[in-house]
Amino acid sequence: MSPDRRNFLKQVTAGAAGLGFVSVLPHSLFAQAGNTRVLPRTTPELQGVSSGGIRAFVEAVEKDNLGLHSLMVVRHGKVVAEGWWDPYQPELKHVLFSLSKSFTSTAVGFAVTEGRLKVADKVLAFFPAEAPENPGQHLAAMRVKDLLTMTTGHDQDTMPALREEKQGGWARKFLSLPVVHPPGTFFLYNTGASYLLSAIVQRVTGQTLLDYLTPRLLQPLGIEGADWETDPQGINTGGYGLRLTTEDIAKFGQFYLRKGSWNGKRLLPEAWIGEATSFQVPNASPTGKNPENDWHQGYGYQFWQCRHGAYRGDGAVGQFCIVLPAQDAVVAITSETANMQQILNQVWNHLLPAMTNAPLPADPRAPALRQKLTSLTLLPAKSAAGSPLAARVSGKSYQLADNALKGRTVSFDFDGRTGAFTLVDNRGEHRIAYGLDRWVKGETRMPVAAPPVDSGQEATQAKVAAGGNWRDENTFVMTWVFFETPHSDTVTCYFNGDTLRVEFKSSKLGKRPDYRETRPVLEGRWLA
Repeated sequence: MSPDRRNFLKQVTAGAAGLGFVSVLPHSLFAQAGNTRVLPRTTPELQGVSSGGIRAFVEAVEKDNLGLHSLMVVRHGKVVAEGWWDPYQPELKHVLFSLSKSFTSTAVGFAVTEGRLKVADKVLAFFPAEAPENPGQHLAAMRVKDLLTMTTGHDQDTMPALREEKQGGWARKFLSLPVVHPPGTFFLYNTGASYLLSAIVQRVTGQTLLDYLTPRLLQPLGIEGADWETDPQGINTGGYGLRLTTEDIAKFGQFYLRKGSWNGKRLLPEAWIGEATSFQVPNASPTGKNPENDWHQGYGYQFWQCRHGAYRGDGAVGQFCIVLPAQDAVVAITSETANMQQILNQVWNHLLPAMTNAPLPADPRAPALRQKLTSLTLLPAKSAAGSPLAARVSGKSYQLADNALKGRTVSFDFDGRTGAFTLVDNRGEHRIAYGLDRWVKGETRMPVAAPPVDSGQEATQAKVAAGGNWRDENTFVMTWVFFETPHSDTVTCYFNGDTLRVEFKSSKLGKRPDYRETRPVLEGRWLA
């Protein structure tokens, strides 16, 4: 991943307020679409895709520990494979991070088509009240196209400065920052540029980006329940913050694959789709370009160019909408990974060669693929059969030493295949129920739980799926997955006689370059 890409991870946020959870039965790989708001389903071989190749992809990403949460493969407009790693499920929205940018670009396309703006328009023309009194020549020359192609001329991402702005508004702050290079000449991944596109759309339409896109794109594609973060002034953040389901991502890719048409109706001009998804600017220096790096293939209008004639929208820690025009295919992926390039490598290694130009005969491996995709899980492998300590500590409390969380006691309950971890602090009792070698879903305000958003704020009510098992007779390990986000916690409990030590480790470690574990280790002693 490029340094600019890694730097971007330092400031992305994704709120989860208002997301709902819908329980679902196991999702059939070949379920028939029951209404027109979902993509039709079929078998891989009927669409010229090898079941063995799809399974090889799934096995490869699991072997590499790439942290996938969902996968959907669409060929010739039909879903040929889909799977969710439990506790993630089809109906749950997922944080898209920078994949949101491609939807922002699409909104600009609609505004251009409706004659509300042109890509050649100067940025300052939209913000007369926010513009500096004496703008520099580079700022004065900046066009909408420069925002779309990440060639604004800034020498660092503007989003951190925007997020720190408390009074003047994000647009004003963006326009106040130094523009070092002539616009259009220097690529820099700049989430603030995507935000300003959102602000421009709102200026020329009188609607937020999400409201503007709803009747033009989301409703025609059958995308329901989308939500998008806003800045303090109510402007959608543009560069991040959109939440959709995996199938919604796949529909978006299919809309682009069909060059702006949906179910035979044109929504955007084919010329705009071609312009937005084609090579507009280089995004690697001539001396530093790596032909095997999918972040060095060029950039369009908030879309990345890929190897193999493909293009994509993508987001931090592994959210992908990959469009393969030559194969008439779309691949939608959500995940939490530190190695986005390796996910793409496995797409090229396994899914791409699995696609042929004609239907294939029935594959005897198809049932194995079906079984694999309907049994995916993030639940850690069972480490031990159990521990005699479970009965001894169940229902007992541990008095905690002074700690920054103001936690007072911790207790465990073990009851067959379920249990609960309870922490009492100065605000009351906080409980997370867990399954022993299975997930138990619930909600929590546990103060040591990872916050439900990436904003660094204290945890509020968060949906969680929890599972646990004994690593050995004295070590109990819980996994808490906050399934409205990409993130999870590993909570390790060490028992030693009458003492207890509890350590917390976020899945963000190693995936977010800026993340440091700040939660204290809790130490306690059994209350007699």
